[in-house]
Amino acid sequence: MPRMLDVSEDVRAEIGDEEADRLLAGENAPGSYDCTSCRTPGDSEQERTSTVLFVGEETAVLAFAHATCIPSQIVQVAEDQLQGAVRSITGGEPQASGGPTSIGGQAVLGVTSGLLLIKGELHPALVVEPTGPIARAGSNGTTDEFLPLLQEQGFQPVDNLEEAPGGLPGWSVLLAMGQLHAVLQPGAGNSTPVAWWQAHQPLQVTEGWRAAANRSNTVLVFAAPVGAIGQQPREDLLRDALEKAAANGRLVAAAMPLAGT
Repeated sequence: MPRMLDVSEDVRAEIGDEEADRLLAGENAPGSYDCTSCRTPGDSEQERTSTVLFVGEETAVLAFAHATCIPSQIVQVAEDQLQGAVRSITGGEPQASGGPTSIGGQAVLGVTSGLLLIKGELHPALVVEPTGPIARAGSNGTTDEFLPLLQEQGFQPVDNLEEAPGGLPGWSVLLAMGQLHAVLQPGAGNSTPVAWWQAHQPLQVTEGWRAAANRSNTVLVFAAPVGAIGQQPREDLLRDALEKAAANGRLVAAAMPLAGT
């Protein structure tokens, strides 16, 4: 039976027209599946379903997701992560969470996930903090330009946590296999989005965080300079650190939709 599958041009180019047509005809596509994003059941015979191709250096894994959760796309992963991807897709153990990752080969960013209560509603949030000062590219100075650079990209200063930040066009958060993979920004000339931050290993998020993200289709991304937030073991302490950073003029933020390339 034909499937209600979305196969993006990038995925079709990677798997070939013949394989893509077989998928659409229902020959190689499952009827029911576990969504690779929200991890809840889906049915490609009854609802729009995205084909998501995880590609390593030598191998690739094809997965399926609700079209409302994530669009059909290619997700680049390290070759040694594909075994973890297979386990995740087939219901095995998820990948362990990753640590700080590099941005632009220069600075190193730490990313923490948490839920923030704003006006009685829980919002999924990411907090980004470098492990050291970030100078402007090509600059010989040592002045930390992290917040000014982000404001030039459209991030807005945060005075308090009583209001959710505004949206940032072209940016998005990539959640796949139920894990956090990247924060994407517009490519040159508004071309295909590129990774502003990408996890070396997918970051584990809680069921509550993932459920809130899929419910709102939006993630709040906060950023602060080195030393402003620190590693906080609990969400209440994380909120306290964010409020302190905001009061000191050391916090910027933006709301981003769940991923899309």
